[in-house]
Amino acid sequence: MYYTYIITNSTNKVMYIGVTNDLKRRIYEHKHHLLDGFTKKYHIDKLVYYEQFNDIRIAIAREKELKGWLRKRKDDLVQAKNPQWNDLSATLFPEIL
Repeated sequence: MYYTYIITNSTNKVMYIGVTNDLKRRIYEHKHHLLDGFTKKYHIDKLVYYEQFNDIRIAIAREKELKGWLRKRKDDLVQAKNPQWNDLSATLFPEIL
């Protein structure tokens, strides 16, 4: 399985969109700041949205599509599935927190 995901910081001000073949591992890496760069610098570690795919090419295409959207449209996407902007990893992977 492959995943396109959106994570944000505690105030939901900064957003990151990524793709992975192991969502649990990737979120663990973000939460424990194991990845240097943008997400570590801005403390982005709250999973607010994800989609699952069988084909990596489709997951990458979706990632690129979402990255091209304006922030308002991305916010609306998250809002539709996760109105409270809860950290979905808390219920998906409580053991990594």
